[in-house]
Amino acid sequence: MTAPGDLLQALFLRLKSDAPLSALLGGAGLLEQATDNAAFPYVTCGQTSAFDWNTGADNNDDQLITLHVWSKALGDAETLAIMDAIKARLTDAALVIGPRGHTRLSLEFTEARYDEDLLVHHGLLRFRALTQEDS
Repeated sequence: MTAPGDLLQALFLRLKSDAPLSALLGGAGLLEQATDNAAFPYVTCGQTSAFDWNTGADNNDDQLITLHVWSKALGDAETLAIMDAIKARLTDAALVIGPRGHTRLSLEFTEARYDEDLLVHHGLLRFRALTQEDS
Protein backbone atom coordinates (compact mmCIF):
# COMPACT_ATOMS: atom_id res chain seq x y z
CA MET A 1 0.00 0.00 0.00
CA THR A 2 1.11 3.54 -0.74
CA ALA A 3 0.28 6.28 1.73
CA PRO A 4 -1.20 9.40 0.07
CA GLY A 5 1.58 11.51 1.61
CA ASP A 6 4.28 9.34 0.03
CA LEU A 7 2.62 9.65 -3.36
CA LEU A 8 2.26 13.43 -3.05
CA GLN A 9 5.90 13.76 -2.04
CA ALA A 10 7.03 11.79 -5.11
CA LEU A 11 4.70 13.77 -7.36
CA PHE A 12 5.94 17.13 -6.04
CA LEU A 13 9.57 16.03 -6.39
CA ARG A 14 8.92 15.18 -10.03
CA LEU A 15 7.26 18.55 -10.64
CA LYS A 16 9.98 20.50 -8.82
CA SER A 17 12.64 18.93 -11.02
CA ASP A 18 10.98 20.29 -14.18
CA ALA A 19 12.85 23.44 -15.29
CA PRO A 20 10.16 24.77 -17.69
CA LEU A 21 7.47 24.45 -15.01
CA SER A 22 9.70 26.12 -12.41
CA ALA A 23 10.28 29.00 -14.82
CA LEU A 24 6.53 29.43 -15.37
CA LEU A 25 5.92 29.43 -11.60
CA GLY A 26 8.81 31.70 -10.71
CA GLY A 27 10.60 29.00 -8.73
CA ALA A 28 8.62 28.58 -5.49
CA GLY A 29 5.13 28.10 -6.88
CA LEU A 30 4.52 24.48 -5.84
CA LEU A 31 2.68 24.48 -2.52
CA GLU A 32 0.98 21.72 -0.59
CA GLN A 33 -1.44 24.37 0.68
CA ALA A 34 -1.79 28.02 -0.23
CA THR A 35 -0.76 30.67 2.26
CA ASP A 36 -2.22 34.16 2.53
CA ASN A 37 0.93 35.68 1.08
CA ALA A 38 1.57 33.15 -1.70
CA ALA A 39 2.85 34.83 -4.86
CA PHE A 40 0.91 34.13 -8.05
CA PRO A 41 1.04 31.97 -10.07
CA TYR A 42 1.18 28.84 -7.96
CA VAL A 43 0.04 25.21 -7.83
CA THR A 44 -1.57 23.52 -4.84
CA CYS A 45 -2.64 20.00 -4.11
CA GLY A 46 -6.34 19.49 -3.59
CA GLN A 47 -8.33 16.46 -2.64
CA THR A 48 -6.72 13.04 -2.70
CA SER A 49 -9.02 10.02 -2.70
CA ALA A 50 -7.98 6.42 -2.20
CA PHE A 51 -10.37 3.60 -3.05
CA ASP A 52 -10.90 0.26 -4.72
CA TRP A 53 -12.59 0.77 -8.11
CA ASN A 54 -14.35 -2.59 -7.86
CA THR A 55 -15.67 -2.45 -4.29
CA GLY A 56 -15.59 1.25 -3.36
CA ALA A 57 -13.56 0.41 -0.24
CA ASP A 58 -10.48 2.33 0.87
CA ASN A 59 -7.42 1.16 -1.03
CA ASN A 60 -4.27 3.29 -1.14
CA ASP A 61 -3.06 1.43 -4.24
CA ASP A 62 -5.58 3.32 -6.40
CA GLN A 63 -5.82 7.08 -5.82
CA LEU A 64 -7.14 10.24 -7.42
CA ILE A 65 -5.06 13.39 -6.96
CA THR A 66 -6.24 16.88 -7.87
CA LEU A 67 -3.82 19.72 -8.58
CA HIS A 68 -5.00 23.34 -8.69
CA VAL A 69 -3.34 26.08 -10.73
CA TRP A 70 -3.91 29.68 -9.61
CA SER A 71 -3.07 32.75 -11.71
CA LYS A 72 -3.91 36.45 -11.64
CA ALA A 73 -2.48 37.11 -15.11
CA LEU A 74 -4.64 38.87 -17.68
CA GLY A 75 -6.27 36.15 -19.75
CA ASP A 76 -5.90 32.41 -19.34
CA ALA A 77 -2.63 31.86 -21.26
CA GLU A 78 -0.51 31.57 -18.10
CA THR A 79 -2.90 29.07 -16.49
CA LEU A 80 -3.03 26.95 -19.65
CA ALA A 81 0.76 27.01 -20.06
CA ILE A 82 1.25 25.82 -16.46
CA MET A 83 -1.38 23.12 -16.94
CA ASP A 84 0.33 21.97 -20.15
CA ALA A 85 3.69 21.77 -18.37
CA ILE A 86 2.16 19.70 -15.55
CA LYS A 87 0.43 17.40 -18.05
CA ALA A 88 3.69 16.90 -19.97
CA ARG A 89 5.58 16.05 -16.77
CA LEU A 90 3.00 13.76 -15.11
CA THR A 91 0.82 12.09 -17.76
CA ASP A 92 1.87 8.44 -18.02
CA ALA A 93 4.70 9.09 -15.57
CA ALA A 94 6.04 6.20 -13.51
CA LEU A 95 6.96 7.16 -9.95
CA VAL A 96 8.93 4.95 -7.58
CA ILE A 97 7.19 4.96 -4.21
CA GLY A 98 8.89 3.12 -1.40
CA PRO A 99 11.32 0.23 -1.79
CA ARG A 100 9.00 -2.21 -3.57
CA GLY A 101 6.42 -0.31 -5.57
CA HIS A 102 5.89 1.90 -8.57
CA THR A 103 2.99 4.15 -9.47
CA ARG A 104 1.71 4.96 -12.94
CA LEU A 105 -0.13 8.27 -13.37
CA SER A 106 -2.86 8.86 -15.93
CA LEU A 107 -4.68 12.11 -16.60
CA GLU A 108 -8.40 11.81 -15.85
CA PHE A 109 -9.72 15.38 -16.09
CA THR A 110 -8.72 18.99 -16.76
CA GLU A 111 -10.62 22.26 -16.55
CA ALA A 112 -9.64 25.93 -16.69
CA ARG A 113 -12.00 28.73 -15.71
CA TYR A 114 -12.09 32.25 -14.38
CA ASP A 115 -13.36 32.58 -10.82
CA GLU A 116 -15.19 35.90 -10.68
CA ASP A 117 -15.51 35.80 -6.88
CA LEU A 118 -11.77 35.41 -6.30
CA LEU A 119 -10.68 37.30 -9.46
CA VAL A 120 -8.26 34.53 -10.44
CA HIS A 121 -7.86 31.99 -13.21
CA HIS A 122 -8.21 28.49 -11.77
CA GLY A 123 -7.01 25.33 -13.47
CA LEU A 124 -7.79 21.81 -12.30
CA LEU A 125 -5.94 18.63 -13.20
CA ARG A 126 -7.01 15.27 -11.82
CA PHE A 127 -4.70 12.29 -12.08
CA ARG A 128 -5.36 8.65 -11.30
CA ALA A 129 -2.43 6.93 -9.61
CA LEU A 130 -2.30 3.15 -9.69
CA THR A 131 0.40 1.61 -7.50
CA GLN A 132 1.64 -1.92 -7.95
CA GLU A 133 4.19 -3.78 -5.87
CA ASP A 134 7.22 -5.04 -7.77
CA SER A 135 7.60 -8.79 -7.83
